[in-house]
Amino acid sequence: MGKIGIVSAKYIIHAKITVDGVVERPDIVGAIFGQTEGLLGSDLELRELQRNGKIGRIEIKSETKGSKTKGEITIPSNLDKTETALVAAILETIEKIGPCNAKVGSQKIEDVRTSKRDVIMERAKVLLKDLTYNVLPDSLEITEELANSVRMTEIVDFGKDKLAAGIGVKDSDELIVVEGRADVLNLLKNGIKNCIALNGTSVPQTIKDLTKQKTVTAFVDGDRGGDLIIKELISTCEIDFVSKAPDGKEVEELTKKEINKALRSKIPSNQNGKDGKGKKLLQKKKTSRAIREKQKTKISKAKISKAKVYPPRNNSKPQMKSVIRLPKKEAETYKKMLDELVGTKGAYLLDKGLNVLGKVPYTELLTTIRSLTDIHSIILDGEIEIGLVKASERGRIKYLVGTSSKVNARYSKTNIITKENFE
Repeated sequence: MGKIGIVSAKYIIHAKITVDGVVERPDIVGAIFGQTEGLLGSDLELRELQRNGKIGRIEIKSETKGSKTKGEITIPSNLDKTETALVAAILETIEKIGPCNAKVGSQKIEDVRTSKRDVIMERAKVLLKDLTYNVLPDSLEITEELANSVRMTEIVDFGKDKLAAGIGVKDSDELIVVEGRADVLNLLKNGIKNCIALNGTSVPQTIKDLTKQKTVTAFVDGDRGGDLIIKELISTCEIDFVSKAPDGKEVEELTKKEINKALRSKIPSNQNGKDGKGKKLLQKKKTSRAIREKQKTKISKAKISKAKVYPPRNNSKPQMKSVIRLPKKEAETYKKMLDELVGTKGAYLLDKGLNVLGKVPYTELLTTIRSLTDIHSIILDGEIEIGLVKASERGRIKYLVGTSSKVNARYSKTNIITKENFE
């Protein structure tokens, strides 16, 4: 049988040798075979074991400095662990190499299979991470691209102003006027095809002509810009109904349920925009908004009353901060991870057990949130922006932890925590 190599062995014996004199490699090999012969019987005779493939080629690395020779001995073994240990111990009986005194000490016995398992585990982790953060988002992008291609086949350029519109605008008796192309795409995605975009704040002639022929509903974003567009439409066109997205949201990001609810709640408007009804409509919406803002203020004050009071520093007055009361373990985990991320522009995703689901670049965070469903909290090296907060609310993520925030934490369903809350 041929001699085994280190790669195919089960165990590897590592030993060190020190010789009081100058010797060569063949001298050391000869001493190993010669001085161990017959010590453990014929069954553990090194020459016989090597001939049968139970012991591999003995590797020796040595160097001479001055009048001393030092080196390392490596012996691969396919014996069981007990017999391998005996072979390692027998090496220490070598006392001379040629005329020189020598000392051999067995350092360790390495289990090659354990080393291979460690390599396998590390490689498996790399492959799993690649599968999670490269393959999965790619699949999501393919799905999104297919969906967009279907929607794009249903969008047309309508009229001389070439406005983005659904294929149902021409034949339907009812018309929904929205602000932009993205709003039209979202309505098409949710099955509403009789919609058309203004493509700006000024009202195109195509819209003015259509409002004379059809029953028209103006569907705008829930912000100040939406109010201005309603005012412009009422003053220039024959608008029959007005509908707005929920406060702070845009039509392009609404779900099907939110779209249907908003359209069912539409309010009748004036027919010619000259009898003051448009102004009454705007005033009514402003009054409703003022009531909601007042309610939010009350809720915010209640939250502040329960906020954590920090002890004074340097004899300064205590400060009141509207922060979330976190369990000690979560607070320590979030603070530690936030410190680790400084300068990386990355983000950690955690589950309810505070286990790391993965680490992604900040630029890929929104895509990753849409692809995973069990995210409990996100810790990121960067500023928390409104787009990230909205995506976290849709994903029912409980905590967003960042270095700073542009978003008022009082009005977010997701708990927003910044670096100053840990100080």
